[in-house]
Amino acid sequence: MTDLTSLQRVLLALGHQEPDRVPFFLLVTMHGARELGVSIREYFSRPEHVVEGQLRMRARYRHDCLYSFFYAAVEVEAWGGEVLYRDDGPPNAGAPIVRKPVDIEHLHPPKIGEAACLTKVLTAQQMLKARVGDDAPIIGVVMSPFSLPVMQMGFDRYLELIYEQPDLFDRLMQVNEEFCVAWANAQLEAGATAITYFDPVSSSTIIPRELSLKTGLTIARRTIARIKGPTAVHMASGRCLPIADDLLQTGAAVVGVSALEDLAALKAVWRGKLSILGNLNAIEMRRWTPEQTQAVVRDAIATAGPGGGFILSDNHGEIPWQVPEDVLLAVSDAVHQWGRYPLDWASEDAGQAASAGL
Repeated sequence: MTDLTSLQRVLLALGHQEPDRVPFFLLVTMHGARELGVSIREYFSRPEHVVEGQLRMRARYRHDCLYSFFYAAVEVEAWGGEVLYRDDGPPNAGAPIVRKPVDIEHLHPPKIGEAACLTKVLTAQQMLKARVGDDAPIIGVVMSPFSLPVMQMGFDRYLELIYEQPDLFDRLMQVNEEFCVAWANAQLEAGATAITYFDPVSSSTIIPRELSLKTGLTIARRTIARIKGPTAVHMASGRCLPIADDLLQTGAAVVGVSALEDLAALKAVWRGKLSILGNLNAIEMRRWTPEQTQAVVRDAIATAGPGGGFILSDNHGEIPWQVPEDVLLAVSDAVHQWGRYPLDWASEDAGQAASAGL
């Protein structure tokens, strides 16, 4: 097969076919500031910076997407919250905007076009679309209505709300769903190809399956049905194997999975039905040698790559600032070496392992 565009490659993989090679997403955000020689605060202050950073990083690392995500706290910022910047990490949300549960009664979703922080993201997406057309997918991001309250009110208070005040919980989900749907669809209209729906609180790492079925997964099905484009659910390092069958019902095409997951087990559950995004450990990646990088990438491709339905990426949805350029280049080199279809070497490795009784 001749070389494809990144978008063609990704679409074939998501259709559970084998393209020319395994597609991979390096979900780099802050690294664009390093490319441009500016601070993280300055980088995210202008959409032109983010556009230039994303284009340079895709050219450098030869990966298959443009990531229009700025930072998670941009959504809380739109609700009137504070954003805390640092020199070596992502901007974070400041003090909760919901200081006591009764505040939820007075919450109203912000209007997308009136929030300057959101319009910067939309402008960046419009500019990226103008620059790349249909050559590469442009990935937009929303926080799920069920996970956003961690930033809106704090983890402890939110868990208490879920268990102790169901009426206020339902009210919070209502306003968050309206915001999430409007924000996702605005990004699709601006040029995003697909939406990543970050939902770590629904993961098995955070809450039991029984509660997730009644809350986060039900909310995901309801919300994703209203998003007017392809959607990926991302667990942001949370485990999802115990809810793997349930995720088939969300309407998502892809799930971003943890480095702690068994890729073979997930592939067995989702083969031909749902695609896997993952699952390189971005924290450990800070210290990888070139040899480790080759081994980890090769193993992930051998496990999840056959038959398509796999995009190699990190496990969290954002590569830390501390991951050095040489490691990211090594990931790229490994994918281009081992990821070309057909993956005959993977079948040979499996056969040798079986013969050895491994």
